Amino acid sequence: MSRTVRIVDIVDGTAVDGPGLRTSIYTAGCAHCCPECHNRHTWPFDSGRDMTVQELLEQVERNGFNVTFSGGDPMYQAAALAPLAAEIRSRGYNVWCYTGFTFEELARMPEATEFMRHIDVLVDGPFIASRRRDGLHFRGSDNQRILDLPASLAAGHAVELARYAGM
Repeated sequence: MSRTVRIVDIVDGTAVDGPGLRTSIYTAGCAHCCPECHNRHTWPFDSGRDMTVQELLEQVERNGFNVTFSGGDPMYQAAALAPLAAEIRSRGYNVWCYTGFTFEELARMPEATEFMRHIDVLVDGPFIASRRRDGLHFRGSDNQRILDLPASLAAGHAVELARYAGM
């Protein structure tokens, strides 16, 4: 686990990036450049600093919270994040991931496949400011879906989590 990941920020104990208190890991780099994005500072691929997978795992363990990958877009570093996500899940933590890609796009990206196998919930799709709605749970615009990723991978199509559908 000596691989490095480019990290812009880590927020311990946040309650906005999934249910309960979570450790949110914000990765560097995003080419989606969604207008009105609230994480514009994460767009540059050279922002932040390199951290090893082991350093990230140690921080997750210190906090003891479930984990959310956000950014930027974590899928640009999928190969480096896959072993971290696998280890996090093997230790009993729940893993969420936010991406501007859709599930259908990711399914055609071999480099994303291994990472996705270790994610419980995927919030997919670009943020679209004109589709922002008050009251949405854990997403910025109503085009974004909250997917049960293991069920989606097994079915070969996006499977939304029923408890968040329409919310």
